[in-house]
Amino acid sequence: MANHHGSEGIVRIGANNVGEVTGFSFTATAEYAEDTTLADTAKTYNVTAITSWNGSVTAFWDEADTNGQLAFVTGANVDLKLYPEGVVNPDTYYYGNALVTEITRNVQRGAITEITFNFIGNGVLTTGTAA
Repeated sequence: MANHHGSEGIVRIGANNVGEVTGFSFTATAEYAEDTTLADTAKTYNVTAITSWNGSVTAFWDEADTNGQLAFVTGANVDLKLYPEGVVNPDTYYYGNALVTEITRNVQRGAITEITFNFIGNGVLTTGTAA
């Protein structure tokens, strides 16, 4: 069984790495329609599902990262690629069009300024293999 360390993770917008990333998470879900009838003894569901995905990326704020952090704009669609285990073949990664819904900046005395980008998938989340 393979394990992976968080230091392997990479986030890209298009072909560009997002700089200073400290972590990311994403969740894929499926909504099913219940089709239980009066004669059923247990709940049943239609096998056709509507899928969705969402997540967030956290980084140390870098206002000079024009192709990475500055490409995250609230309300914009971005070509998002999430690499939990790196970018070496045959590493698995996830990609899709994502709508940036929220950007939060966290400024604390004595700490490095952080920025968090929240997003929702705008279409299908696809699984690929790094080339």
